[in-house]
Amino acid sequence: MNTEARILEAAAALLAESPAGDISIRAVCETAQVGAPTLYRLFEDKAALLAAVVDHAFEQYLASKRAAVPSDDPVRDLCDGWDNHVAFALARPACYKLMYSPELGGRPEAAGEAHRMLTAVIERIAVAGRLSVPVDRAAQMVMAANVGLALSLLHRPDTNQDPALSDSIRDAVVTAITTKAAAPEAASSPATTLRTRLSRTPPPGFTPAETALLHEWLGRLENPTT
Repeated sequence: MNTEARILEAAAALLAESPAGDISIRAVCETAQVGAPTLYRLFEDKAALLAAVVDHAFEQYLASKRAAVPSDDPVRDLCDGWDNHVAFALARPACYKLMYSPELGGRPEAAGEAHRMLTAVIERIAVAGRLSVPVDRAAQMVMAANVGLALSLLHRPDTNQDPALSDSIRDAVVTAITTKAAAPEAASSPATTLRTRLSRTPPPGFTPAETALLHEWLGRLENPTT
């Protein structure tokens, strides 16, 4: 194990043992058996170290999501993703709370990748004609509800003991952003479906300016009040 990995493992272990969810640089150095100058050559400051710890902890979770083979039902995949997200939060509470803590400073790359993966699943729902709101809005709704639930379970476990709570909130959110496959009249708006498909495959022969203009028009059709 190289020095950087040893430091990250030490920091993650200390973080998991800390009731307050905080660690000191001195403790990390002692656990990893490195001097402070060595640590600071690899990580600019404590915030950079903590962000790297979060990315390191989330790597296994994200790797499993990257390796997952999409099913024929993107809505089912969305529900599975929700469940996996909550399971990871409960398994790695210290790192999960740190990931969404305002004290962390910069946003870890893991958060950005998780959001991109979620958006990709929602785009598949839109392409299938089953999304009832714009893709970006749906992604924001799912992420806010999923993260909010997970943090609530971690910070207030005594008041959130209902084992069906996660399923109930998940199903409510999914119902709010999707339509049933058997109800084509309530399917995604043509603008939403077309805009999503154009994002995946730009129209041949269009200039970048023309493509951007088409996306703007479709966006206005998706949200006629904006």
